[in-house]
Parts: sequence; C-alpha cells; structure tokens
Amino acid sequence: MANRTDPSAKNIRGTNPQNLIEKIVRTKIYNNTYWKEQCFGLTAETLVDKAMELDHIGGTFGGNRKPAPFMCLVMKMLQIQPEKEIVIEFIKNDDYKYVRVLGAFYLRITGSDTDVYQYLEPLYNDYRKLRSKLADGRFSLTHVDELIDELLTKDYSCDIAMPRIKKRWTLESLGLLEPRKSALEEDFEEEEEKEENEQLNGLDDEVHDKEYYRGRSPERERDRDRRRDRDRYRDHDYDREYDRDRDYDRERGRGRERDRNRDRDRDRDRYRLRDEKDYGRDRERDREWDGRERERRDRDRGRRRSHSRSRSRSREHKDREGGDRRKRHARSISPRRRDGPDDSTREEPRKKKEKKEKKADGTDHPDPEIAEANRLRASLGLKPLNV
Repeated sequence: MANRTDPSAKNIRGTNPQNLIEKIVRTKIYNNTYWKEQCFGLTAETLVDKAMELDHIGGTFGGNRKPAPFMCLVMKMLQIQPEKEIVIEFIKNDDYKYVRVLGAFYLRITGSDTDVYQYLEPLYNDYRKLRSKLADGRFSLTHVDELIDELLTKDYSCDIAMPRIKKRWTLESLGLLEPRKSALEEDFEEEEEKEENEQLNGLDDEVHDKEYYRGRSPERERDRDRRRDRDRYRDHDYDREYDRDRDYDRERGRGRERDRNRDRDRDRDRYRLRDEKDYGRDRERDREWDGRERERRDRDRGRRRSHSRSRSRSREHKDREGGDRRKRHARSISPRRRDGPDDSTREEPRKKKEKKEKKADGTDHPDPEIAEANRLRASLGLKPLNV
C-alpha cells in the first residue's frame, strides 16, 4: 500500500508516474530504510520539510547501489503527484537551494517541453554550490547552473534516464517559445554604452587640444618641418627597401621557376631514355626468340631429312644384300640345272621387272628432291608423286 501511486494521480507520458524511474532503481528505493521511515505518509505540504533537510544530491551509490535521500524524495513526488503551482514554488524558492533543485528535477521528468525551458532556463543565473554524492560514495562539488545544464542537455542525471524533449530552436520555429534573452544582456548593453561615451569624450578632448595648441611658434614650426622631413625620408627609404625586396622576391621566384622547369625537362628526358632502353631490350628479346625458333625449326627439318636418308640407305642396303644373296644362290645351283636355259635369257625378264618396279616407285625421277620424297613415301607405304 505504501508503494502505490495516488489514485487521483494522472498518467504522465502515457504511463504510471512511478514508471518514469527504472524498475531496478525503483525496487532499491522501496527497500531503502530512508524511504520506509522518512517518506511514509508524506503529503505535498509535509514534503517541503523533508526537502529543507537535504544536504546533498545524488542517485545511487556504494557497492549495493543504495539510493540517496534526494532520489527517495523524487520518487515520493512522483507517487503523490503534487500540483503544478507547488512545483513552481519549489523552483522559485531562493532560500533553500536543494528545494529548488528538487522541484527542477521533478519538473524535468514530468513537465512539458515549453514548461521545462520556461522555468528551468532562468536557473542558469544561480551559481550556488551543491554537494553531489558520486557512485563510490564520495562527495564532489558542483553548482546549480551546472545541474540545470545537465538536465537540459544530457540523457542521464542522477542515474535516471531523462525523457526526451524537443530542441529549443524547434520550439522557437513553431512559435511556442520566444527567443532566449540572457540575463547578462543588459550588462553588456550598459558596457557598450559606456565605451561609446568614453570614445566620444576622447574625441572631444583631442579636438579641444588641437584648438588649444593651434597657435604657432617658430620653434614648433621648425620641429614640425623637421619631423615631416624625417618621416618623408623614412618613407622614401622604406619604399626603396620595399622595391628592392620585391625585385629580389621576383628574381628568386623566376629562379625557382627556372629550376623547376629544368628538373621537369630532366625527368622527361630520363623517362624517355628509360622507355627507349626498355623498347630496345624488348626488341632484342623478340629477335633472340625468333632466332631460337628458326634454329629449332631448322634442327627439326634436318632431323627429318637425316631420318629419311637413313631409311633410304637401309633400304638400298637391303636391296644390295638381296642381290648378293641371289647371286650366291645362282652360283650354288647344281650343274644339272645350269644346263637349262641361258642365264642371260633368265636375267632379262628380271631386269625388266626391277626397272618396272623402280619406275613404279618414282625413285628414278630426274629431280633429286622428288626422288628423295618418293623414297620417303615408299618407306612409309604411300604412293609416289606423279610429277
């Protein structure tokens, strides 16, 4: 019952007001001793007394992440949902800075975009110090204006996720907010007016001094002429030195341009020579490759010719051996068979046959190349060339 939201409270941003704080932080607050003892039964009127007793702000701290009293009071305000006028009075309280900070924090969570900018931006002028408890339990020093800037610009503050609000310039473009006026703007205007008055007074004093010293004397005229001459000579020397420096710079620039052109030409010649050398090397490599190919083809052609010649020689050797064998066979014929027909009559048909076979092979062609080709074709079992 003590942790339930007031039945008369309205939903904020479409949800229960207590749900604006994360569940894990909300559970730690419910289990905290300060919440059970000091926040039980508080109302909007009695809450002010507890807020006046605050001496620091903070979220959760320590190893078990205990919530600070400041967060317990924020949770209580979300539970009872005080009226807007009471929250505004909290913010306008100048005597108790922690009461003001408590109201500003609650308005940042529950208020509309225009209300947030309207009531929190004036607090930028509050420079009072605040004690803030860090996550490790130590205290640090901050200020009210720093906390207000954190509420308006950051997504998290005191371990609580801040609801998103529109940018100020968006509200200004929609006409919901007037352009912001700084509290120091009047001081700046006063300072500008003072500076302008001082400048005008200084000009009046100079005019008065000129009129007062307008009376001329010979000594003053002489000094004035001397200073004028000195200034003229100084200007003349300065112009001469300036012309000399300008001429020197121009010559140096020309020399640099000349050196740059020379380097560019040298690089261009170097690249051209390198390209020509590479081209000559490529041509020499191609020529060597062609020579090797030509030698390889000649070697293969010579090998084929030598192979055909060796085959023709072997065939002639076989023919010669066959003739010798026939001669030996003829010698070894018995005397009885020798008395038969005449040897010359038997050899004539054989010679005609051999001559006919030679003519059929084409090896007796008058052209030696064709004869060589016919021999090669005969060794391969092909028909002779009829040329």
